[in-house]
Amino acid sequence: MTVLVALPVLLPLLAAGLSLALGRFADFQRALGILVLGAIIADAAVLLHVADTSGPVVLQMGAWPAPMGITLVADRLSALLLLVSSVVTFAVLIYSIGQRITDYGRERSSTTFHPMYLVLCAGVSLAYLTGDLFNLFVAFEIMLSSSYVLITRRTTATRIRAGMTYVIVSLASSLLFITMIALVYASTGTVNLADLGEKVHELPEGLQSALALLVVIVFGVKAAMVPLHFWLPDSYPTAPAPVTAVFAGLLTKVGIYALIRTQTLVFSHAESWNLMLGIALITMIVGALGALAQNDLNRLLSFLLVSHIGYMLFGLGVYDVIGLTGVILYVVHHITVQATLFLVSGLITRHTGTVALTRMGGLAKAAPLIAVLFALPALSLAGVPPFSGFVAKLALLQAGVGAATWPAYVVTGGAVLTSLLTLYAMARVWTRAFWGQVKAPEQDPDPTDELVVGTADSNRPMVVASGVLVAASVVIALVAGPLAEVSGRAATDLMHGETYRSAVLGGAAGE
Repeated sequence: MTVLVALPVLLPLLAAGLSLALGRFADFQRALGILVLGAIIADAAVLLHVADTSGPVVLQMGAWPAPMGITLVADRLSALLLLVSSVVTFAVLIYSIGQRITDYGRERSSTTFHPMYLVLCAGVSLAYLTGDLFNLFVAFEIMLSSSYVLITRRTTATRIRAGMTYVIVSLASSLLFITMIALVYASTGTVNLADLGEKVHELPEGLQSALALLVVIVFGVKAAMVPLHFWLPDSYPTAPAPVTAVFAGLLTKVGIYALIRTQTLVFSHAESWNLMLGIALITMIVGALGALAQNDLNRLLSFLLVSHIGYMLFGLGVYDVIGLTGVILYVVHHITVQATLFLVSGLITRHTGTVALTRMGGLAKAAPLIAVLFALPALSLAGVPPFSGFVAKLALLQAGVGAATWPAYVVTGGAVLTSLLTLYAMARVWTRAFWGQVKAPEQDPDPTDELVVGTADSNRPMVVASGVLVAASVVIALVAGPLAEVSGRAATDLMHGETYRSAVLGGAAGE
């Protein structure tokens, strides 16, 4: 069973090399990617079942016992997020294949997209499964190196500027990350997360606080929390829709996952974390207000992405089982919904030829299916019942009220206000893009770049892939009860890390 923990990392890396070597065969590349990501979905589902019924699945690489060797761990949280992320990457790959066939024909292959996309998937899997800080750094670097290529394919001047912002901020955060690892290792003599959970508490209280704050800054940049968010709205909107969708759906959530894992397993808080509650409130409000000021659809969605990172920080700041349950539910919901919205934004842009809301109109008549595909995730993001966003926000609001402290009450009120602002932002998009008179598509301003727009043409795989993610968000709402139970057990594991530590340090079987 332990070998299943390695497959989500090894399979896409091996497939990436094979895809690059046989890049001349377009159909082979496409089939290989679909097959590998489908296998990872099945693998993640098995891991989630085993972790939920029997405890964490641990693989000690090379039979080197922790904390000396490399450890991969699939517990309830990592397996659940791996499953959801795999479904999203699978759907986005189908969308990208359909888009490329529509734009360039079936026979034209890509020497970069498929290999780099699979490498990105491997990095995401490793981030969820790794059991030590250094390999978490490696996972982020795998994701970043592949994302550098994906965000700058067939570049234009605008995309080069956006890519430079993304690369510079990522490199700076990576330097800070490796510095943080060095300081942690110098203080404790280990980078294994389970081992750190025991040794960090032996450090002086001031040093613990300093290291915890440094970890928050490092992963705060990755998660795009305010005021470390400035790079995201300038970087994501310029990339093609599939790239933006997978970035928005996964990369910031990996940062949130790392923040949750380290702040529960390594560092702990006896009560509500007021600093994180303050950051959560600022992130929610600043992101929502930034979205209202945008006329560019993709920039509006990017600011809403930043805003809703605040909800996840809110649950972490409450710091109890109910709050962490809400965080897990919200991450699962947000991965699917945010990726869906950016995919649908790509469909909208293809029909209108523009991302400017003031130059759109009448899409509900011209493309009613796209209108439905946008409306459902938009309502979910705003937290309208009975969609998945409502379920996740309700859990967070219950946690905020249950915390019974004035900072938690203030952030709870801010969360309600942010939901109303999100609904207003989505209503503005709907009234400007979907209502009114049908407008003729604008011509593609740069036919040589990767973005083909203004064609009013979206083939079936693109629409089906978007529909699959819309259906996934609906399924999340339908299975809210069982999902909340699994999330609650995962939150309990996070609050009481003995299960994780004993699985990793207590002689778990390895190969």
